[in-house]
Amino acid sequence: MTKRRHNQLPKPAGRRERRRAETREKLYQTAMRLFAERGFFDTSTEAITEAADVGQGTFFNYFPTKDHVLIALSEKQIGKISNALHEAEAGDRSIRDVLHRLMHAIAEEPTRSAPLTRSLLAAFVGSDEAREFTGETMARGRNSLARIIKFGQERKEIRHDRKAMDLAMTFQRNVLGTLLLWSIRPNGNVSSWLERTFEDFWDVATSKGDSPQ
Repeated sequence: MTKRRHNQLPKPAGRRERRRAETREKLYQTAMRLFAERGFFDTSTEAITEAADVGQGTFFNYFPTKDHVLIALSEKQIGKISNALHEAEAGDRSIRDVLHRLMHAIAEEPTRSAPLTRSLLAAFVGSDEAREFTGETMARGRNSLARIIKFGQERKEIRHDRKAMDLAMTFQRNVLGTLLLWSIRPNGNVSSWLERTFEDFWDVATSKGDSPQ
């Protein structure tokens, strides 16, 4: 009994890790806000740390360069896709619901505002390091998406005559295309754009083709 209570006591290292995670998230959120207001290329690390009320050296303890804030965003997106894959594996929700929720979750952070979306898209294209890392994370995300879609095919929710990887690429293209178009001309709520985009994707994913083998 005594040993079990001892093992349940909070460990100092755990508290330190939580504080580090909180500081990193504070810097990340501050950077994203400034990117929305000023643009990625016109936001300095000094401006981020000043707005976050921390020393400038603190920034580099968490992000080696400003580009790594974009990498952190990509990591968050991969986490959302991983969560969706776990939901698909559990089988408690339809694959349609899993993918529908995922599309909105992926767009949630970049679409806080149209200027932020434009800034992020420009930064991902303009930063070699961010572009390379994003390409890798999108490939990882596409693999997980294909696994989700494969579950849908096995459960007869999604057509069998299209490769799961092709449909995963279609999903990614649709999301990115929607974000780009909305950021250029943000008419209406972005959620309504995403709803139309998802319905278009789902029509492609479920329209009748060849008979399942």
